[in-house]
Amino acid sequence: MIFETLKPQIETIVFQTEKTINERLLNICELLEKHVAYYNWVGFYFRNGLKEELLLGPYVGEPTDHTVIPFGKGICGQVAVSNKNFVVPDVSAQDNYIACSITVKAEIVVPVFVNGENIGQIDIDSNTPDPFTKEDERFLEFVCAEVAKIL
Repeated sequence: MIFETLKPQIETIVFQTEKTINERLLNICELLEKHVAYYNWVGFYFRNGLKEELLLGPYVGEPTDHTVIPFGKGICGQVAVSNKNFVVPDVSAQDNYIACSITVKAEIVVPVFVNGENIGQIDIDSNTPDPFTKEDERFLEFVCAEVAKIL
C-alpha cells in the first residue's frame, strides 16, 4: 500500500529543521496530493488562538475562499468541536457542508492533537466518490501525530 512507502517520507519532512514549520506542512501536503491519486486538495487548518474558529494553513489544490471556518460549521468546524475523525463519502448528502468546489465528491478530516488538545486538522477533498477507507484514516492519524511533534 502506498501509505507504508509515504510514512518514512513524512518523517523525513517533519525533521527537516532547516525549513520553517509552514514549509514542512506544505511539503507534506504536496507529497500526499502527488502520491495519493484521489487526494485532490490537501491542507491544514489550525485554531485561531483562543477564538472558536479555524484559520487556513498550508495547502495544495484549488484556491479556497474558506480561510476562516467557525467551530461547528462544515466538516472542519465539526471536527474542531467533536475531536473525532470525520469521513464524508458523499458531500452532497451532508447538511452542514461548506462547498469548496463543485468537483469535490468526498472529504476526510482528521484532528491534530498537541498535549491532548485539538489544535488543528488535516483536511482532504477528493473528486472521487467514496474513496476513503480505514487505511486512509490510520495513515492520516499517523501524519497528524508526526505533525504534532513540530507544533
